[in-house]
Amino acid sequence: MSTRVALLLLSLTGGGVERSTLRLAREFVRRGIAIDLLVCRPHGELRDAVPDGVRLVTLADSGTLAGRLTALRAAGRDWPALLRPVVLTIHASRALRHLPALVRYLRAERPAALLAAKTPVNLMALWARRLAGVPVRLVLSERAQLSAVATADRPAKRSALPRLVARFYPEADAIVTVSGGVADDLASLTGIARQRMTVIYNPVVDADFAGRAAAIAPHPWLEDGGAPVLLAVGRLHPDKDYPTLLRAFAELRQTRPARLLILGEGPQRPALQGLAGELGIGADLAMPGFCPNPLAAMSRAAAFVLTSRAEGFGNVLVEALACGCPAVSTDCPSGPREILDGGRYGRLVPVGDAGALATALAETLYSASDRDALACRGNAFSVARAADAYLSLLLPDVAA
Repeated sequence: MSTRVALLLLSLTGGGVERSTLRLAREFVRRGIAIDLLVCRPHGELRDAVPDGVRLVTLADSGTLAGRLTALRAAGRDWPALLRPVVLTIHASRALRHLPALVRYLRAERPAALLAAKTPVNLMALWARRLAGVPVRLVLSERAQLSAVATADRPAKRSALPRLVARFYPEADAIVTVSGGVADDLASLTGIARQRMTVIYNPVVDADFAGRAAAIAPHPWLEDGGAPVLLAVGRLHPDKDYPTLLRAFAELRQTRPARLLILGEGPQRPALQGLAGELGIGADLAMPGFCPNPLAAMSRAAAFVLTSRAEGFGNVLVEALACGCPAVSTDCPSGPREILDGGRYGRLVPVGDAGALATALAETLYSASDRDALACRGNAFSVARAADAYLSLLLPDVAA
């Protein structure tokens, strides 16, 4: 028997949320579940990665005014108190422009369950179910620390977003967080009971993982037999704190030869290139841009490094471990400490501390690593395990 489940995303950009959702979609289809992938904007690096058998549904853009009015209508009798927070949230995220289309989809298609990912999209899903009036199970997936998301925006939104989450999230059938740290933060900021949340680590390792890791290297440094290559993967964005990585690498280069490869694209490229010139490391730094298959680099790099200021989980860290690549990470809130089991499977350093990072990188390069043990740890974060956990919430009768 086929049961339809809808997965809701903002877009198909090459981020961790989008990759995780596509992996779940592929596994659900493999298990005979009909999947609709709902996207507000059907664009991005992963547009061609939508799995076979998944129906891609683009939610029409009804405009800002229609989105605001629909959201306020969903608030019901609460709308006077929530007018300002709702408007602020809609203004900060284009997701709510697609709320009327989501309402229409739920009424017409009546999926058995809906899984939403990320805070603005979660709120949109809650309001859409309220207005659609159909019996669809709703599972929300919180992918980052709400405190970090709120403080990243203008001051007025810092109180508005937690207020909306506190008011509406309890209506969901289940609230999933991608790490224990995200759950603790969400409970602390909103007052939602911690026991209402289910921690499901992101689905990372799938059946194609080994083949992608063995693919052609995406950069010649990885196979030329030269100085060891340190690898970082992620958007060139302030949240990833690449300036600290460049400073640590410059310090490391004073004591031993090494090269740094950063796979990713983003707004900080000019600033990072300028900093690399100031530090005199330009010849040993490569930033070739977005890479559709970073596993082929992780399986060949001497070490992987994550310098984020905050993470909900840290998919790339798991990918590196599953490739057997030694890892160094900032001890940022909140995923890396859980992934590395408090430092058992990789070194943890304070956020923004270039000196400590340089020392940890040197120690990692000089020390022998049990790559099999690292791979075993990474493989624990499998797609199959995550799919089992999600299905127990989305389709409890079927999963049982």
